[in-house]
This record gives sequence, C-alpha cells and structure tokens, in this order.
Amino acid sequence: MNPHSDSRPGHGHGHGHGHGHGHGHGPGQGHGHADIDWDVMAAQLERSGELQLPVLHRTAARLNELLGPSTDVRRILDVGSGPGVMTCVLAEAFAGAETVAVDGTPGLLDRTLARAERLGLGGRVTVRHAELPGGLHGADGQGTDGGLGTADVIWSSKTVHHLGDQQDALNALAALLRPGGLLAVAEGGLPVRFLPRDIGIGTPGLQARLDAVQERSFETMRAELPGSVPVVEDWPAMLRRAGLSGVGGFTYLLDLPAPLDGTARSFLHTQLTRLRENASDLLNAEDLGTLDVLLDPESQQGILHRPDAFLLSATTVFTGVRAAEGERSAR
Repeated sequence: MNPHSDSRPGHGHGHGHGHGHGHGHGPGQGHGHADIDWDVMAAQLERSGELQLPVLHRTAARLNELLGPSTDVRRILDVGSGPGVMTCVLAEAFAGAETVAVDGTPGLLDRTLARAERLGLGGRVTVRHAELPGGLHGADGQGTDGGLGTADVIWSSKTVHHLGDQQDALNALAALLRPGGLLAVAEGGLPVRFLPRDIGIGTPGLQARLDAVQERSFETMRAELPGSVPVVEDWPAMLRRAGLSGVGGFTYLLDLPAPLDGTARSFLHTQLTRLRENASDLLNAEDLGTLDVLLDPESQQGILHRPDAFLLSATTVFTGVRAAEGERSAR
C-alpha cells in the first residue's frame, strides 16, 4: 500500500481517476482508471470507508472546528464521493446542511442514497453525476451543464491526484466555494502497514518492495492521464495558488492492532489479490510466491489467519478558506 492509497483503507476512502471517484488504489488496486469497473468494486470501496470510520468522524469534527461556530454551513460537496461513506459522515456532522455526493459512476451514487436512507439521512443527502475534471468547470465532460453549484464546505479525498492538471482542479474547487467557505483535500499520508518486516516467508521487507511497485504504478498512472501536468506536490502551496488563505493541514491515524477481525482481514485479502493480479511483472518470483501464501485461504500463514496482521494508516488533510467578500475587497 502506498502513500497515495485511498484504500487507506478511501478514504474512500477513497476513494478521482478522471471519473469523479476518490477511491482506492491501495495495495494492488492499480492506478489505471480505464480498466477498473468501479461498480464491481463498490462493495470493497464501502468496506474500506467503513474501516476508516473512526478517522472520518474525527476529520469531520475537525472541519467543524476550523469553520467555527459563526459559520452557517448550508451546503456541502463531496467531490469524488464513491459509495458515500464520508458523504454521510459529513451530513451527520453538519446537521443543518444539504450534503451532495458528486461522482462519475451512477452505481456508486445509488449506494450513497441507499446508505443515507439506512442512516436516516435521506432527506439531506443528494447526489450529482459529474465526470471530472469537466464537471468542475460546469460540464460533465459530455458538453452538458454539470450544475454542481457553490458550497460552504468542499471535501475531496484521493481524487485530485487522478486528474491530469492537479493545480487546475484545485483552482476549480476553490472557485466553487462561497465566501468564507472551506476546502478540504485528503492527499498524501503515509504507506499503510499491515505486516511485520519479517513474516517468516521469503525475504524480509516485503512491504517496502510492494511500496516501490505502487510508486512505479502511480507514476505511470499520472503520466498517462489526459492533460497530465507535472507539479511539485506541495499541497499547501497549491491551495494558496488557488487563492485560499488560512492554509493548513492535519493527519489522523487509523490503528487497528493485531489480531484483526474478519472485516479487516477480508479487506486486506481483496487488496492483496488485486496487487497480485496487477504486479506480476513488477515483482520477482520469490515475492510473488510469498503473496500466494498470504492469499491462500487455507494457510495459517495467510492474511486471513495469521495472528500478526494489523492495519495502520495515516490520512493527511489539507485545508484552506476562501476569503469573505470584505476581506477580498480590502486586498
């Protein structure tokens, strides 16, 4: 799992990739977007987000604190919302606001609405289909009005790095903010850890080698995106260039110690399965053999049974505020 992972488990949380999802390419989800069926992956994306719920709730509370009690939050956009786990968390944290899930896959938007209904949020959660990056500029990529509208809070997790021109995407997100509104972008973080350095199979240090594979895949993904523009990924500086002030950031840890429960083990098994499928030409035979053991549902050394499996991830969120009307005119 790499520092760009949104299966971070999405943050989905992701969950970007040019179609409006902010989710995962954690271990093995790959970074190409055209070959991924996001409808099929919906259950895994939702599982990823649910594992991340402790971090998502703390994040939403922190955003509320940053806005302060005097800010009247009436509308929130979750851009690259995936199956809507964070959408619903935001709706719970900002009880007076309409929360809008924005994504490019109708099946994931359907999951968002179903989740909102289950949680009693159906009246305040809406969805908007929009392809990115076109939808950020008033079009869904098909020449029609994207109609996202403005918002007091915009959340986007692991989506911007799937767009060719990341600075342009941040500029467009900032432009959708109402005066005094807050943009929060989850990017970066740290590589997810789930096994000790020496697991008793193969050469120690497997996770470091998996990180290297993910970095290569990520760079390939970025280079192949339409309109890809190289940029120093200094997210605070990028937010300032987008015209935002009060720029800052914070990081929260998800720490699920060993032994993991069945949900977390199943999540890791699915992620490692995709890594095994996508990285067969990037790992040596010994490491591929080690992955096969880890994926064997009958092996006590596999990820579904071994007692030393854990889940530790760091999610970093960068924030900035659009100046109020009076502040802008005074500049």
